Amino acid sequence: MEENIKLKSADKMGTMPVNKLIISMALPMIISMLVQAMYNIVDSVFVAGVSYSAFTALSLAFPWQNLMIAVSVGTGVGVNALLSKSLGEGNYERANKVAGNSIVLAVLSSLVFVILGLTASEVFFEFQVKFSQGIAQEAVDEVIAAGKEYISICSVISIGIFMQVCFERLLQATGKTKFVMISQMAGAITNIVLDYVFIKICGWGVAGAAYATVIGQCLGAALAGIFCVRFNKDIHFHVKYLKLSGKVLGAIYRVGVPSIIMSAIGSLMVFLMNLILIRFEGIGMDAVTIFGVYFKLMSMVFMPVFGLNNGIVPIIAYNFGAKQHERIKKTTNLSLIYATAIMAIGVLIMQIEPSSLILLMLNNFSLKNVTPEMQTLVDTIGISAFRIMSISWLFAGASIVCSSVIQAVGKGVMSLFISLMRQLIILLPVAYLLSLTGKLNAVWWSFPIAEFVALAASVIFLGITIKFIKKYTESGENSALYAQNAVSESVQPQDQSQSVQIEESIDQPFVNDTVDKA
Repeated sequence: MEENIKLKSADKMGTMPVNKLIISMALPMIISMLVQAMYNIVDSVFVAGVSYSAFTALSLAFPWQNLMIAVSVGTGVGVNALLSKSLGEGNYERANKVAGNSIVLAVLSSLVFVILGLTASEVFFEFQVKFSQGIAQEAVDEVIAAGKEYISICSVISIGIFMQVCFERLLQATGKTKFVMISQMAGAITNIVLDYVFIKICGWGVAGAAYATVIGQCLGAALAGIFCVRFNKDIHFHVKYLKLSGKVLGAIYRVGVPSIIMSAIGSLMVFLMNLILIRFEGIGMDAVTIFGVYFKLMSMVFMPVFGLNNGIVPIIAYNFGAKQHERIKKTTNLSLIYATAIMAIGVLIMQIEPSSLILLMLNNFSLKNVTPEMQTLVDTIGISAFRIMSISWLFAGASIVCSSVIQAVGKGVMSLFISLMRQLIILLPVAYLLSLTGKLNAVWWSFPIAEFVALAASVIFLGITIKFIKKYTESGENSALYAQNAVSESVQPQDQSQSVQIEESIDQPFVNDTVDKA
């Protein structure tokens, strides 16, 4: 009976109408990620009420926080892809090993950031602010102190974010996205409530924001873990599956490492961009602050697209394993349409009313009693920055979807190159060269330029990938996921006709070398 439940749960990935499947998989993720984006914004607004230096510190802290997210989510992508394809192939023993190993990886990853938080947080902030020019030393010291306090707490109690992402990816891979939405919303609401209690009532300042964040993450992790154990019948949890397997780890990180690198690239990009901006004499800190506000508000537009991608990755991975080319193609086309539409709405809003959005962020969700200094900051830097940078969103949505489709079928190198173009290879050199003009507005144009070039590359790579998918899915091969060696294990066949093909490697890549070269 348990086997029938597993097959029924996974069957919708290969039989439900594609548009309905995308919506059912992606909508809960979009809602939950919007909530996540909102509580990050609320977090920043409460901190802005503490002091201007505190808000700037959180802007400078973004690369560190994003790196934690990169490691957790990137590992989750590898887990998601391997788990979804294992279920698509009917290999439930491998799926159980993947789930158990992912829990251990979450704990080990958290320990790494505990050590970093205790030893490197102060150096991280000192290095960034030392390039500021024309800024009072007292203001610089306040930024360092606030940033160190915030990052140290978030790192030492990082177990919540790693376990939450781990369990949510296990739920997502088996199509149980409503539980992901519940756990994320519970954590987000808890964070918002505790922000008010710790900052407004208790007066804990930046430390209050950090504690609110980690408590919300731990609650989300606890709920997601309970949902996994009680309702995720596709996976069997047992102590024996916690034993690390080199084959499973290799398979997870073969897809996960490119994802970690791609996400970490975002951290490096923001870190280096802050260094470029902070060098503008007299206005460097202001430029970093506006850039930080932009990233917070940008998340409200990008998170729905990321939620869409989180929904389609297991669909594509499952149907790749089941060799259903047309479903992959339709999923890709519909996702491109949805992502572009979401981004277009975001651009329209940013072009029409950037001023009010910035002031709401900097002035505790109020447009009243705006100080002259704040209004000057918005008028001289904020409005033009938002209008220029948001143009890049018109190209970014399609690039993100293309990259996810490419990555979902194991083409991690192509996907990585797209992200490198968007955030490093094109963006930073262009931003630096434009900064040499001495005009801050010129730097913002590096974003549309980089996204346009990346989109052109994405279209080319997607075309190559679609041909590869078609060739593989129409072939008669039973090439398994992630293979390098001929280490084989028993696979549960889904029907009697498959019983002759029950040996495959846990270590194999999505395809063998001959198909890849073709």
